Amino acid sequence: MAITTEDIKKLREATGAGILDCRNALEQTDSDFDKAVDILREKGLAAAGKRAGREASEGIVELYSHGNGRVGVMVEVNCETDFVGRSEEFRKFAHEVALQIAATSPLYIKEEDIPAAVLEHEEAIARARAKEEGKPENIIPKIVEGTLTKFKDEFVLLRQPYIRDESVTMEGMLTQNIAATGENIVIRRFARFALGEQSVAEEQTEE
Repeated sequence: MAITTEDIKKLREATGAGILDCRNALEQTDSDFDKAVDILREKGLAAAGKRAGREASEGIVELYSHGNGRVGVMVEVNCETDFVGRSEEFRKFAHEVALQIAATSPLYIKEEDIPAAVLEHEEAIARARAKEEGKPENIIPKIVEGTLTKFKDEFVLLRQPYIRDESVTMEGMLTQNIAATGENIVIRRFARFALGEQSVAEEQTEE
């Protein structure tokens, strides 16, 4: 049975779990709503999702340097209490986030952070390329959609596969840690520097 956006939305509203986790649960259960809810509860993901609205102002600013100082990352990861913020598990997660950023060079934390102008630019490029390649007009929208999905998967941190286990996304990693700590956890902001590399802001200024 095909999984619809409405199915995912309904499951997410009922459990508070992430979009990808809801999709995976529906795929595992052949779109059986009740069984999908059970899977999410068994994994602790349903409860984790409902913590997402709680304030998180404690945590850590994790610093990571790689390649004898050729790549540096600074990332702020927040939680609700100082107790969790000082825990080994939380600090390990923050370190893994820094490693991920160093390895994959994301530009945004979540999909909603992408400026509309950036998406419009990527869409225009994909559409022009498809036309130049002589693709039929009726399939160009699907090609554009696929290109935008690929762009998001590459440059949005939470959509990226975890570098140590590609079967898990960073959103899944985040959700697992929320479930494990019992607190809301937020990847607040990050900066990545590579020796001799221009920043996005510098590139945009030149353009």
